[in-house]
Amino acid sequence: MTGATVPPRAATLVLRGREVGGEAAAIMAIVNRTTDSFYSGARQADDVDALRAVERASTEGAQIVDVGGVRAGTGPEVTVEEEIRRTVPFVARVRAEFPDMLVSVDTWRAEVAREAVGAGADLVNDTWAGHDPHLVEVAGALGAGIVCSHTGGAVPRTDPFQVAYPLPHDAPDDADPRDGVVHDVLSTLAAAARRAVACGVPRESVLVDPTHDFGKSTWHSLHLLRSTGRLTGLGFPVLMALSRKDFVGETLDLPAEERLEGTLAATALAAWMGATVFRAHDVRATRRALDMTAAVRGDLPPARVVRGLG
Repeated sequence: MTGATVPPRAATLVLRGREVGGEAAAIMAIVNRTTDSFYSGARQADDVDALRAVERASTEGAQIVDVGGVRAGTGPEVTVEEEIRRTVPFVARVRAEFPDMLVSVDTWRAEVAREAVGAGADLVNDTWAGHDPHLVEVAGALGAGIVCSHTGGAVPRTDPFQVAYPLPHDAPDDADPRDGVVHDVLSTLAAAARRAVACGVPRESVLVDPTHDFGKSTWHSLHLLRSTGRLTGLGFPVLMALSRKDFVGETLDLPAEERLEGTLAATALAAWMGATVFRAHDVRATRRALDMTAAVRGDLPPARVVRGLG
């Protein structure tokens, strides 16, 4: 039972009848079928390397593997056909070789989502906030879960530029001016989640993601992180994609290769405030951080207790 001083957890994610997570938050491991992802450790264009990454993620405690075929940021064009080639056969292979692993496909294109779900994907990770309005319809029609994200209107594969989120007109006079981004995220995610349910996605299979960095400055991402508890109030499972992101790098003035500690600090804070799924490059370290946080919250018992008892 959650104590009076412990923030409530967001709803539990359920995909195709399987509850994801439990006493501690779940991990969505990142497998990018690209050669140009911002973090070199996540580039697994080769099938052998990618399958090893899935096996390692499974061993280290991930419940979901998120397969992507296009770098999120700017870069060379990747056609629909090429994205399908990079992701769909691999999704089918993961489904066959790791039957207990849930599979997510990271795409904003309905055509790719349709093929990937047909190949066995359980979740569609739409990181570009419904840019293709038919994508959520595919998830609903084919029985997959969906990630509802927030980009502030940014289009796929663009970087934020002079973004601002003013407070709504009806905000009280003493409102925190930084809360403009929180209001925008909450209203956007609530509307997207309602549409997902209307399109046939089970409510418990709708993940909401504030989507740090996408359409946001580092100030925005930091304020969203400290406001995690407000996201749990939407009534949906909450996804946090924090791993080695630029807001961590800018805060600590570190390149992607040196952002693990900052990522884990952000992860522990978000988990304490109730987030339920974490997209991560570093599964083992993230699993340990989440389990420790869950134990402090009182959600998970220690693995071993002998000190002072004998």
